[in-house]
Amino acid sequence: MFFDEELSFSLKRIIQAVLLILLIFVIGTSGYYLLGIFEGKNWRFLECAYMTAITISTVGYGEVIDISHSVFGRVFTVILILSGMGVALYSVSTITAFIVEGDLKRILERRKMINKIKLMENHYIVCGCGITGSGIVKELLLTGRDFVVIEKNIEHIEKAKKMGEFLYILGDSTEDEILLDANIKKARGLITTLPDDKDNLFVTITAKELNPDIRIISKVIEENSAPKLLRAGANSVVSPNAIGSMRMASELVRPHVVNFLDGMLRGKEKHFRIEEFTILEGSRLIGKKLGDSPIYKETDIPVLAIKKLGESEYTYNPPHNMKIEAGMVLIVLTDSNGLRKLSGFN
Repeated sequence: MFFDEELSFSLKRIIQAVLLILLIFVIGTSGYYLLGIFEGKNWRFLECAYMTAITISTVGYGEVIDISHSVFGRVFTVILILSGMGVALYSVSTITAFIVEGDLKRILERRKMINKIKLMENHYIVCGCGITGSGIVKELLLTGRDFVVIEKNIEHIEKAKKMGEFLYILGDSTEDEILLDANIKKARGLITTLPDDKDNLFVTITAKELNPDIRIISKVIEENSAPKLLRAGANSVVSPNAIGSMRMASELVRPHVVNFLDGMLRGKEKHFRIEEFTILEGSRLIGKKLGDSPIYKETDIPVLAIKKLGESEYTYNPPHNMKIEAGMVLIVLTDSNGLRKLSGFN
């Protein structure tokens, strides 16, 4: 949808340029023809067309129409040359920009991205790629998640792409069509990081209408906007200001903990994260004791906590003799490769 609009706009500019050339050509041919009638010369239509062509193109093959004694003819020719050159320059620059300078290439690349997005399932959508959004993009790239970014400002996209390649859509995430282009109906989750609470609220409402099962995380600026976002369908709201103040306090009172977490999150060789892993029906882990399961025997991934199905409390540092059940959520410390290994047990 967005791609079709962009392609249509570019084609309209090219068609407009071609029509302007044709218009100047028709005006020039008709003008010389009428001048011939006015001055009793009876110039042929083909001669008028030829005269227009060599005048606009400034080729100068020689005048087939004698206007040396016609004041009106010379004035008309000067006007035709100036307007023709202007139109020609505009037309050539428009067509050149479309073909040579990358407009066509960018349109084809975006078409390719749209086709890739259509095939995505269980992916994430990031609305906004500013300061907060670019941080989310970095995390999703590091942990190997499938995601799509929606952003209006191409400069924000280009800046974020320095961290790695990702799929994106240039557009307004508050519009239904843009969210549909991002394949929201098959998406697992959406994060909206727009700079205005009203826009985040609108994205939340729209996203929930298009996909009632999607998990939505919203940025919130004003504290009193949080309940509204939750009522609108957001599963959770996050205040960057609140997180920032908590980080500063932690740096003051527990610096070693902060350094440990920073090292875990920003490691150059491995990117460890505290991840969640759900035990599905039919998993070969069901019925096994945690200590005897492939989790420890084959991967040696530490399980930090377990939440049983239907319970709200977590069992921290679970004992090795705890039996694994369907629906359990395991909180583990691992990297993206380890998480893929765990998924193989399901």
